[in-house]
Amino acid sequence: MTTAERPRHVTVAGRRVRHRIDGFGEPVVLLHGIGRSMRDFAAQHELLAERFRVHSVDLPGYGGSLPMVDPYNLPSLARFVGRYLDAVGVHRPAHLVGSSLGGAIAMQLAVTERHRVGSLALVGSAGFGREVSLALRLLTLRPLGRAMLLPSRATARRTELALFHDPAFATAERITYALEAARLPYTARVVLATARSLGQYQGVRQQWRQDLLARMAELDVPTLVVWGERDRVLPAAHIEAARAALPKARTHLFPDCGHLPQIERAEEFHRLLLDFWGVSVPTGGRPTTTTGPAPDAGS
Repeated sequence: MTTAERPRHVTVAGRRVRHRIDGFGEPVVLLHGIGRSMRDFAAQHELLAERFRVHSVDLPGYGGSLPMVDPYNLPSLARFVGRYLDAVGVHRPAHLVGSSLGGAIAMQLAVTERHRVGSLALVGSAGFGREVSLALRLLTLRPLGRAMLLPSRATARRTELALFHDPAFATAERITYALEAARLPYTARVVLATARSLGQYQGVRQQWRQDLLARMAELDVPTLVVWGERDRVLPAAHIEAARAALPKARTHLFPDCGHLPQIERAEEFHRLLLDFWGVSVPTGGRPTTTTGPAPDAGS
């Protein structure tokens, strides 16, 4: 990674936020899930920056971003993304790619600030069903949830292993980073607040899911829904609920893949995004497009 490519910081609503911007073209915004960081999109950031203006951002209280003052609910998190886009000068519709919680945030932004969203790519997204991993359900219980987040290498390893079908992706580097993130003074508070706002022991709360999907169904926004067949966080059966709720959406199920296909199936995932956005990739060549969007140097 060159100096120009290293993550930097921007102030959003008075709080320091870590982000990374590379490339030129239509804006793409990559949104990670609960307890994660923009590192989950590192490979996609590199690939997409060859063709797009790519924004990776740590959500408030995750990775290198300080917590926000607002409550940790879906409207507040979507509002943060809108404020972030203003802070970095993105004033045209962006392609939002959201993983897990990031997918729900992307949908929420689409229904509340439609002008900001050019398309949605939802990756193992929250919002399509009640079922969620036992670990996330237990986080909603007091005081068990806080005890579960006590930093240890064993916990970090279990967390990383749960995200992938192929355990080889739970590398020592990823485990070490997860442990370092768990040791940040605000991590446990933010994860617990997010988990309890959106879920309970019985699973993902119904009210916000129903409201969000009802409003999404009224929108005309190009949408791609992607899942890993072996997802152990949010089950792949949710893709059927997505098809029912969003009948115009394109869907894709990756076989033998866990919760993070953007990592576990990086090249295939990248090609899927390009196809969804209408970018052709000649054999052995660089991506091209038939529409030729103008560079977005201002974003």
